Amino acid sequence: MTRTKICGITRVQDVLAAAANGADALGLVFYDKSPRHVTLQLAAQLAAAIPPFVTLVGLFVNPSADEVREVLRQVPLDVLQFHGEEEPEFCAQFGRPYLKAIRVKAGVDLVQCAARYQGAQGLLLDAFIAGTHGGTGASFDWALIPHALPLPMILSGGLHAGNVAQAIKQVRPYAVDVSSGVEAAKGIKDAAKIAAFIKEVKDIDLQLSR
Repeated sequence: MTRTKICGITRVQDVLAAAANGADALGLVFYDKSPRHVTLQLAAQLAAAIPPFVTLVGLFVNPSADEVREVLRQVPLDVLQFHGEEEPEFCAQFGRPYLKAIRVKAGVDLVQCAARYQGAQGLLLDAFIAGTHGGTGASFDWALIPHALPLPMILSGGLHAGNVAQAIKQVRPYAVDVSSGVEAAKGIKDAAKIAAFIKEVKDIDLQLSR
């Protein structure tokens, strides 16, 4: 069964729409250059709205250790997601499971990345766009992903209801991660797009399990 993460949540109604449609995880962005950035106060409100059994993920880009600890003091994150150049030792120091995002392009050795971040819960694979750290809505060549990665793989980058079934069929990821593909505007999710995306994931899983 392919898990689904809806990232870049900024509104309580989007928390509720994602959870109601069966999202497994929700992502909050603690990177102030992102249009989906949330303040600590807003993040705490969003966290309070999350129903049971939905994982709350906090996304960071090259933060200081103090920044991460301050977020954890105020927001009950279940998992940390690091999108910058953080070292494995940095990622592992906070007493929370973590995901390491890797921006994929030709020449990036994903097996080596998985070995380097072997303490991670999984690798999140996103498109490499120079000067950015994700959230671009761009996809990458899924053929660059090796068949046997030693860590669970979360596929991200340019996914939407129109291509997620093909992505799952081709890549067989542990989970898919979507942000701009279910938005009406940056940071504003569209409940109908969330529903359509998650339905596509469930339908292709059913097909592949037959």
